[in-house]
Amino acid sequence: MIQGIDLNALNSVSPVGSTSGKTVSQTPAESMRNFGAYLSDALDSVAAQEKNVQVMNNKFLLGQVSADEVMIASEQAMLSLQLTTQVRNKVIEAYQEIMRTQI
Repeated sequence: MIQGIDLNALNSVSPVGSTSGKTVSQTPAESMRNFGAYLSDALDSVAAQEKNVQVMNNKFLLGQVSADEVMIASEQAMLSLQLTTQVRNKVIEAYQEIMRTQI
């Protein structure tokens, strides 16, 4: 698991058109719900990391954790936020490209 993203879940996703011997009976609407749930879980994980950093900062002020632990937690949260921002940017670019496509 990297920054709250379950890599096993990503590996279990089959490429489009690849059934690997299984009958795929999932509708596009169900796929969107599954993708939406995955994104929601990922965003919840990023939010949880942000809250963890706040807790770690408070513990640091009370002398309960070291500066190293606080820095590691804040760097992890920052990297997660940057990843989330980049994914959002790519989704927006893809949407804009689709909207520019002429029918």
